[in-house]
Amino acid sequence: MEADTTKVLLVSRDTRLTVLIRQVLTPPLFELVELSDFNDARRRLLDENFGTIIVDFADGTGQDFAMEMGSLPSAILLLIPNELFDQVSYQTEDYGILPVSKPFDLFYFYTMIKAARAVQAKIRQISSKTIQLRNKLEEIRLVNRAKMLLISHKSMTEEEAHRFIEQTAMNRCIKRIQVAQEIIGEYP
Repeated sequence: MEADTTKVLLVSRDTRLTVLIRQVLTPPLFELVELSDFNDARRRLLDENFGTIIVDFADGTGQDFAMEMGSLPSAILLLIPNELFDQVSYQTEDYGILPVSKPFDLFYFYTMIKAARAVQAKIRQISSKTIQLRNKLEEIRLVNRAKMLLISHKSMTEEEAHRFIEQTAMNRCIKRIQVAQEIIGEYP
């Protein structure tokens, strides 16, 4: 099975760090976008989705940026100077940010990138299940509303209304939610 390409945003003003990361994140496994300005990165994130965002701590601006981006469905790695690692990682852990101590060796960094890819895959799975549950709840809500309309307008019992919706959906080979929407449209 061929692995998917991970789109990675790197935000760093440190050219040496950028060159080092570029050596690790090579195509076709990674598509690397390099920016040195946090405002440019904010604008780019409005238009594009990235599986992983790597942020250099810089002078603390990187920490603020990473925490601001913590609500995105991206895995975020914050590259933190070794002497500040404990303090900064403690402050950012509730944002789901993966701390990486720098300087780092390439194997350690690559391991963290692989962990970020795994986190991103898990986020996608959970997001997909959340959408499915939301859709199911919406269907239940609409079917219940349609049943209430049938009960009040057609003097059906709850069980009769339920059977009516189920039977209509089966007979017409459509989903229950479509029958419910038609009933709701019929009795505004």
